[in-house]
Amino acid sequence: MKKLFCVSLLLLSLKVFSQTSVSPLDCIAPFYHGVASGDPLLDRVIIWTRVTPQDFNNNAIVNYKVATDNAFINVVSQGAVETDATKDFTVKVDVTGLSPNTFYFYEFDYNGSFSAVGRTKTLPVGDVENVRFAVVSCANLEAGYFNVYQAINERNDVDAILMLGDYIYEYGSGGYSPNSAIDRVWEPEDEIIELADYRLRYSSYHMDNALRKLHQNYAWICVWDDHETANDSYENGAQNHSSDEGEWLTRKENGKKAFFEWLPIRPKSPQNTQIFRSFKWGNLANLIMLDTRLEGRDIQVSADSPEINDTTRTILGQEQFNWLKEELSLGGQQWKVLGNQVMMGEVSLLGNPINTDGWDGYPAERQRLFDHLVQDNIDNFVVLTGDIHTSWALDLENGSTPVGVEFVTPSVTSPGAPFNVGGLISFQNPHIKYVELTKKGFIIVDISSGKIQSDWYYVNTINEQNASNSCQKSFYSNSGDNTLTTTTTPSIGHGEFNVPISDPCSRFASLNENTLATLIAVYPNPTQELLYVQTNGKSTEENNWKLISSLGTEVLIKPAFVEVNLNNVALYIFDISVLAEGDYMLVYQSGKNKTIVRFLKI
Repeated sequence: MKKLFCVSLLLLSLKVFSQTSVSPLDCIAPFYHGVASGDPLLDRVIIWTRVTPQDFNNNAIVNYKVATDNAFINVVSQGAVETDATKDFTVKVDVTGLSPNTFYFYEFDYNGSFSAVGRTKTLPVGDVENVRFAVVSCANLEAGYFNVYQAINERNDVDAILMLGDYIYEYGSGGYSPNSAIDRVWEPEDEIIELADYRLRYSSYHMDNALRKLHQNYAWICVWDDHETANDSYENGAQNHSSDEGEWLTRKENGKKAFFEWLPIRPKSPQNTQIFRSFKWGNLANLIMLDTRLEGRDIQVSADSPEINDTTRTILGQEQFNWLKEELSLGGQQWKVLGNQVMMGEVSLLGNPINTDGWDGYPAERQRLFDHLVQDNIDNFVVLTGDIHTSWALDLENGSTPVGVEFVTPSVTSPGAPFNVGGLISFQNPHIKYVELTKKGFIIVDISSGKIQSDWYYVNTINEQNASNSCQKSFYSNSGDNTLTTTTTPSIGHGEFNVPISDPCSRFASLNENTLATLIAVYPNPTQELLYVQTNGKSTEENNWKLISSLGTEVLIKPAFVEVNLNNVALYIFDISVLAEGDYMLVYQSGKNKTIVRFLKI
């Protein structure tokens, strides 16, 4: 018999937090699982947290606050939300009445204890010059450290995180690609089947520092793949589900409920758990997120099965397929970008498809989609894919007619092939321009009016936490071409977002004569006249401020101190109206702490 939910949570709490020394997470108790945001629109965004109460039998009232600054001087929305065991004490707020293309900061409090401060951003409207995504998939906690998430945290230059599925894995501990070089074990240790199991697995994942920080830094747009329920799942079953594990429908609903509880995704209605939806970045891009797993997929068949060419087979289901056609045919956005779990392009060896879990297993449905693209003269069709733990770039073709391109992100940690045979695959499939089967990483997808580009970044290890990363391949497609071209130059976005958030614990540190203040925010950036700078308290020693021009010369402008607010955040203002336009560096030093931030005067 499975453990009761509250008992499981208490055991997890004892395992994780019962330490003789103070845990780094103690400062954000009882919000041990951090904060998150997701599904941004023009005027709203989902904010999320999870509270761990002392009494699991009663409800909990959690307050929230949203502001345009991380010191919460300009609060734009606040309120209270009730949660309880029926929601696993998760808290989800759809904050409305926001402004387009604006950074917001948010926090929660419960019984006088505060969460970490999260950062999010709404979608823009009108003419949009650039949008930039970090795309990830397939994070097996037991297979290695989430260095991919940490690498994206360090970038600070993307508009949103696209998670294309396999956020968690359902296997029992050691059941799938465990890494003997590290000690990473998820909870529960058994295969997850019951609702309490799925909840505890998500709880285990949210204890990872890199994952928690990436949620804190960016809005996420998520879809599930198969492992959020069970391996190779489809509408009416899964490869990794047997009759002795109960009814599939029950298990599927357990996985879906936990997914909606633990991730910042907006349900279409309180009872609706469909995940296909779209997000529009002004007139530039329509991001269309699909469900190729649970919505309407027929059971997978082998390549030699006569059923594979059955024209009635579907990977989307009729409702979703009709919706997709409507989204693709909408006017108003230059690029049509699909967030899609499984590979759409054809991949074969010796003339036989090698991955019938992807769209190759549903060729009639793919043909119907490609025919729609041709009939409606739809250009700039781009597919983003996860699932297969490897890296790919390929042209999508309807016969000899190019209809779009596809970029496949590698895994965060899940294993690929033991060695790279990408050359053989590309030789037999000329439309495939790039294959890398062994490395872990992510892709940066940069979209402008002229082109869309994908850059493949790889981490050098997942066996230890101090990893490096580098861009090793880039491809782009010019607007209207529907084909790929390689380049040696990674994309350059619209600059870093110098509206950072502080470490979860820094805002709660009480400053004394021996405490060093650190810089936590510089905004707006770019700026015209005033530059606002925040530190975690006013240092008792004389602050060392420097402004350095792009030529390396020091600019003799000192800040005006304004205040230290109730959150222990000090505010300074630089009047830079006299500066010439260009790049500058702000150098802030308190004791041995030195922070350098680049900003643009316009």
